[in-house]
Amino acid sequence: MGKLPFVNDLGFFEIRLEAIGGLGANLAGKMLAEAGVNGAGLNGVSFSSYGSEKKGSPVKAHIRFCDLTTQIRDTSPVERPHVVGVFHEALAKTVNVTSGVGLGSTVLVNSAKSPGELKTLLNMQGGKIAVINATAIALKEKNRVNMAMLGALFRLCPFLDPQTLKDVITKSLGKKYPQAVESAHRTFDRGYEEVTFEEFAFEEGTSVPDFKRSDVSVLGYETQPIGGMIVNPGGNFLKDLSISRSGMIPKYDHESCINCAECDTVCPDMCFVWEEKVDKKGRSQMFLKGIDYQYCKGCLKCVEACPTSSLSSGREKEGYADSHTVKHQFNLAVPI
Repeated sequence: MGKLPFVNDLGFFEIRLEAIGGLGANLAGKMLAEAGVNGAGLNGVSFSSYGSEKKGSPVKAHIRFCDLTTQIRDTSPVERPHVVGVFHEALAKTVNVTSGVGLGSTVLVNSAKSPGELKTLLNMQGGKIAVINATAIALKEKNRVNMAMLGALFRLCPFLDPQTLKDVITKSLGKKYPQAVESAHRTFDRGYEEVTFEEFAFEEGTSVPDFKRSDVSVLGYETQPIGGMIVNPGGNFLKDLSISRSGMIPKYDHESCINCAECDTVCPDMCFVWEEKVDKKGRSQMFLKGIDYQYCKGCLKCVEACPTSSLSSGREKEGYADSHTVKHQFNLAVPI
């Protein structure tokens, strides 16, 4: 039987996975719970919370473990996690992924950055940060990010047996996708072996912030704007969709572009920026200026539709989108 390293006042060891739809956090949470219950002889539960079921939407998976003498009647969200798994570092732009972490907590991040760089990105005063470049591993092994993240999570949870998870992978994929089992095992092993971690001491005068529930709305019946004004519109104009990208990005070559607009036809989020100019024959025509990567989810439909070599797919590297983006110019004020 696996022995939990420490538990909270209710007797639970708790894990929270922060991800976006399409990275497999929901399945990873179920596999974690199954490995703990069937392999480590623990009592456990797993459940997820999300909005619309689509790629790019924020997803949270919650896992609790306890010994067999402790009953689990609590299916509330994990607010004070012992381990947090962040499946995409860009989530930190819009989600408080470190909410509720305390002394002894470990934050695991899918990133190519160093633990020191992530400490600054996550605005952490101190604590333990683990890093695994799960996206690069998944692309190399032709598998999923969640398998590499599971490998790293098992390294951080020594009470879980890695072989148990491999058995779960074989059982889950063996019948429908037998060709994926071997690559899933390799991806898991690399996640387990390649994760690195570093613990940062709190500087004098700093400590873990007091826990504050982040999902509580500041608006109520006394503070709601008159007329039910929508303060957070649901359209994509104000949103940063870069957190939806999972390693690949479309790259634009201006020289080979024929301005056919096939890319714009298939783009779900109007990423392409156009300007009206006069062509060589003196005719007014729309010319493609570039891509506004704020709205790009990395679906690569534009690459598939492009009839020339103007659009190609490539690995997204740090800073590429910021240095190559062409911003839309919207007229927010219409003159009367």
